[in-house]
Amino acid sequence: MRFFGKFRLTTFRIIACGFVALILTGTLLLSLPFASRKAGSAEWLDCLFTATSAVCVTGLVVQDTASFWTPFGQAVILALIQIGGMGVVTAAVSLAFLSGRKIGLMQRGVMQESISAPQLGGIVRLTRFIVLTSLGIEAAGALLLLPSMITRFGAGSGIWHAVFHAVSAFCNAGFDLMGSQEPFSSLTGFSQNILVNITVMLLITVGGIGFLVWNDVKEHGFHWKQYRMQTKTVLLTSACLILLPALWFFLFEAEQFPTEERILPALFQSVTLRTAGFNTMDLNRLSDSGQALMIVCMLVGGSPGSTAGGMKTTTVAVLLTAAFAVFRRKDHATLWGRRIAEDTVRQAVAILMMYLLLFFCSGMIISRIEGLSLISCLFETASAIGTVGLTLGITPSLSVPSRLILITLMFLGRVGGLTLIYAAQSVKKGSQSTLPLEKITVG
Repeated sequence: MRFFGKFRLTTFRIIACGFVALILTGTLLLSLPFASRKAGSAEWLDCLFTATSAVCVTGLVVQDTASFWTPFGQAVILALIQIGGMGVVTAAVSLAFLSGRKIGLMQRGVMQESISAPQLGGIVRLTRFIVLTSLGIEAAGALLLLPSMITRFGAGSGIWHAVFHAVSAFCNAGFDLMGSQEPFSSLTGFSQNILVNITVMLLITVGGIGFLVWNDVKEHGFHWKQYRMQTKTVLLTSACLILLPALWFFLFEAEQFPTEERILPALFQSVTLRTAGFNTMDLNRLSDSGQALMIVCMLVGGSPGSTAGGMKTTTVAVLLTAAFAVFRRKDHATLWGRRIAEDTVRQAVAILMMYLLLFFCSGMIISRIEGLSLISCLFETASAIGTVGLTLGITPSLSVPSRLILITLMFLGRVGGLTLIYAAQSVKKGSQSTLPLEKITVG
């Protein structure tokens, strides 16, 4: 598909442009006078930041969601979260389903790239499964949250709170409406509520493991040996990334709770690092080691083809496997009795370097601009590029340049750095010739 002469609208460009269009639409809607409680319209940068955070399912905010935005503004944010979580392309295809339009080959290709599907065949059926399952899980989560929310906020407001937080948790967005009681408090008021904690943790986990994992489990039940390599890798890596940080938080970072009350907050804080952005602990009371651990986990993020962001669990698994292959002097990296393609290893290395450079350089720049400690700024930049939404409370006070940096990081983290790089490149294939080989010493 070509526009304006030589400009070709590739799959990667369609995905990137779709997110940009949704962010701009959300910014426009939030800038309407009746979207905020402020006299007149909200400032355009606040609207842009909030819309980007919602579409990119991050959860970083410069204005408290409950106290600053009206019910209309909150509904706009929720719609942006839902579309951004499932994917702009998935949402567009869903509208095509409802209108009875036929899905062409190009649209199928965009859908495949959008949800990281391994093959084009059955992509329409898979997309329909994703949409229906997502809505069903969110509805179940809202019903489970309903008793606690009605008890706290009353019937009418409680229903809205239940729906909002169920969608926000499943989409790993981290937006909350608890600011009506205490601004920027997240779920700290429910730190010992077992039903709320377990429900939100399940929604975060299910949303973050990826649509393809759901489909694999649906087709093969609980027969582990029949799962694809990616499903096994996602499940094992996710389990490790939840249990190990939870143990650290329980032993060293939960002193703000009595010993008998530490298990739930420690586990919740570990789960939310899969890019959900809710918190039940006071993050400013964590040690530097605890905050550093959170930074690493936020950069890892969730899994491919999910509502989560970050480098992805499979990227880390491939990097570790490749490193072990070098240590053992093996020719190829292997997982679950299968060889990993060399281009996959190269992509994983490129993603790692890109995330580290963007996160660290952005943190240094913000620290210099704002005069804040480096670890606080690195926490915010890791949260932004990992689309997590956890914060040490400095984001609302940042200047315009620093906010624009975080907006860029959130967009890169959700759309994907490689997607944007491929979208910016020419579609012409590179030369097939091979240059002479010469070795260089490393390590």
